[in-house]
Amino acid sequence: MLRLRIHLTSWPRRTLVLTDTPRPDCPCCGGEGGHAYDYGDESGEYAGTEWDPCNCWDENRRWTLLTLPRLPRRRTPAPDPWGPAGYSDEPPF
Repeated sequence: MLRLRIHLTSWPRRTLVLTDTPRPDCPCCGGEGGHAYDYGDESGEYAGTEWDPCNCWDENRRWTLLTLPRLPRRRTPAPDPWGPAGYSDEPPF
């Protein structure tokens, strides 16, 4: 059974995506979708975190709904509130 939700992605472009979610009553992962665990290198120092997804959902199951337009960039810089010298001419009170 699919448990769908709308998700906003930001890479490579802002897009609304319909995705599957983990089963909230899964006895294996408790609704988190998998298990994260830390591991170390030969000297015992922290080297990263691994993620093992649960079988209750497929994190790659997604459908693009709408690609959002890019906002135009400003061509002129915003005015400097401190003036060209970097100092304000406002009184300190």
